[in-house]
Amino acid sequence: MTYFDLEKENRTIEQTMEVLPGGTRRLAAQLTTSLDFDSLWKVLTDYNRLSDFIPNLLSSEVLLKTDNQVHLKQVGSQEFLGLNFSAEVCIKLIEEKENGVLRFSLIKGDFRRFEGSWQIAPSPFNNGSALTYELIVQGCFGMPVALIEKHLKKNLTTNLLAVEKAAYEISSN
Repeated sequence: MTYFDLEKENRTIEQTMEVLPGGTRRLAAQLTTSLDFDSLWKVLTDYNRLSDFIPNLLSSEVLLKTDNQVHLKQVGSQEFLGLNFSAEVCIKLIEEKENGVLRFSLIKGDFRRFEGSWQIAPSPFNNGSALTYELIVQGCFGMPVALIEKHLKKNLTTNLLAVEKAAYEISSN
């Protein structure tokens, strides 16, 4: 099976968005894929290469790694209303491989709040996996999240598909 065939599979990406107080949004998206846990985990934890396959992520650099904790500096960019918007974050990730979870939280950056998780679980529908990306985000003053929430929702889907594609390429080698 090629990735082109994988793209043609009849599958859906489930998405939810919740408006929280203070201009905060909670977003989640889930993709069911035929790929196995190890392929997906390998892609998600290849931190210095995340920007190679996740669109709009300009850079991703490991600042510190100890046991199951990683500090990352990431810079993302997005065109919005004809303007190029970029944001930088330093995040702390906690790897819980035995639970299939990567939790992240903001250390510092261009958001007031930026936290969430990647989760990999066995799929109830096939022998593959369910890949979930959850994000709670609150923009800084002058960056109302309500204006960019449509882009945030689209980016969640795009990121899931990008991880799946990279994992497929790993599993087929």
